[in-house]
Amino acid sequence: MTNHALFHTLHQLSRQLTNRLNDALKPFGLYSAQWSVLFVLHTKGSLTQKELSDYLFVEAPPMTRTIQRLVKQGYVKQIPGKDKREKYIELTEEAIKEFPNWEQVVTECNQTLLKSFPETSQQELLTLQSVWLKQLL
Repeated sequence: MTNHALFHTLHQLSRQLTNRLNDALKPFGLYSAQWSVLFVLHTKGSLTQKELSDYLFVEAPPMTRTIQRLVKQGYVKQIPGKDKREKYIELTEEAIKEFPNWEQVVTECNQTLLKSFPETSQQELLTLQSVWLKQLL
């Protein structure tokens, strides 16, 4: 397999996974980008917008739009930081209450996608991905 084919296939897989997750989250009015932010905040707690952007490898403008949508939906709130430019983002009580419902749908979506993918292959892929990501950072 050529490098182009490998990266093209990875990109196509990523798009398909995103589309599947978007379909699963649609009844909640959420998209995969919003889920990523909600998941990270649930896992790590309050973070600055910059920290979120850096962690998720998302540029500032799309992160700002995602956060604004989540604020309108009542799922995150912005808390001023030490200076005017810094804003901490954290989950609202509503998001904390709804999180288990979102997580269940995401888990079911992931399990459906992985049902024909052997456990040993899943572990190998996770290891390879981890090694590769460390090299990129």
